[in-house]
Parts: sequence; C-alpha cells; structure tokens
Amino acid sequence: VQLQAFGGGLVQAGGSLRLSCAASGRTFSNYVMGWFRQAPGKEREFVGAIRWSGGSAYYADSAKGRFTISRDNVKNILYLQMNSLKPEDTAVYYCAADSPPRAILSMMSATMAYDYWGQGTEVTVSS
Repeated sequence: VQLQAFGGGLVQAGGSLRLSCAASGRTFSNYVMGWFRQAPGKEREFVGAIRWSGGSAYYADSAKGRFTISRDNVKNILYLQMNSLKPEDTAVYYCAADSPPRAILSMMSATMAYDYWGQGTEVTVSS
C-alpha cells in the first residue's frame, strides 16, 4: 500500500484548504482511511476516518462541523476538506489506511490502528 498526501500550504485564519491522499497498491474496498495531524512538539492526533466502501465519516471533536472527509473511488483519492481554519490547525497532516476485521470507525482513532501511512503534508494557518 502506498499513500501520498498533498495539498498543504499556507492559508489565513478563516480560510479553506483541501488535502488529498492518493492511494495505490491495493484494492481498498475493505479499508478504513484515516486523517491525522501532528503539530510541532505534540503527539499525532486523530482528525477523522471513513470506510472506503462508503458511509459517513467519523470525526474528532476538533474537526466536527469544519472538516469533511470524502473519497473518489475511481481515482483512488481520499480528501480532507478543511474550512474555517484556525491557527491551532497548523500541523503536518497524514493519511493512513488499514483493513480491520470490523470497520468500526470509532475504534479507528488511534495511530496504532493503522498499518499504512503517507508521508504527510504541511498546513500552516496564519492569524
């Protein structure tokens, strides 16, 4: 499995940014895809997750109402649409993938739940 995240950059507070994660090397129909972020000096934290096969995404409280996860099954791309960005959203954002026996999204918020990780894309939100 190869994951490549891109789309990061510098944005002003209140702005929007869409991150993408290109997935390859496997058929992902049984996979859960996650987004995480890691701010300088902090641990990597969960942003949200979605089943590649469909259904609603599951979000961390910090992302609810502002971030939206979606995927394009034809292009094999995972997206993270981020709106109303805040300086505290500044971090390196990572996509991750795993194929758990039971795809219960609320159980997929830990970094250890994922076997595959992309290289990260940096997001900086200026105040």
